[in-house]
Amino acid sequence: MKQMKVLLVDDEETFVRTLSERLNMRDLKTDTVYDGEQALDFVDDKEPDVMVLDLKMPGIDGMEVLRRVKERYPAIQVIILTGHGTDLHEDESKRLGVFDYLKKPVDIEILVSRIKAAYQKKIQGTMSAVAFAEAG
Repeated sequence: MKQMKVLLVDDEETFVRTLSERLNMRDLKTDTVYDGEQALDFVDDKEPDVMVLDLKMPGIDGMEVLRRVKERYPAIQVIILTGHGTDLHEDESKRLGVFDYLKKPVDIEILVSRIKAAYQKKIQGTMSAVAFAEAG
């Protein structure tokens, strides 16, 4: 089974580095970027399986990143992890197809569980698409 690729997107560099280290200790391979523009460039280049995305960032905010990723790469599963979200943000992100919406601080084991569930959803969706294509 191929290794899951997780992209962490947050402008709080210390937070995202620490989160990356904690996820790596739990055998999740992560890459990190620090703003929306870098996130979109990374997705175009490497297409991660799961993205953990902050909402409030300078430049392109998390909601716009979510919108663009879901338009171009609908199979990528996105988990919002934010300290600044509102019910309106949560409703809009669900409308756009977010896998989950979590608020900081989040228990690391809950986040790991949600990342793994998001990956399973992506794998199942990919397998369903292949089976559908093969069925003609």
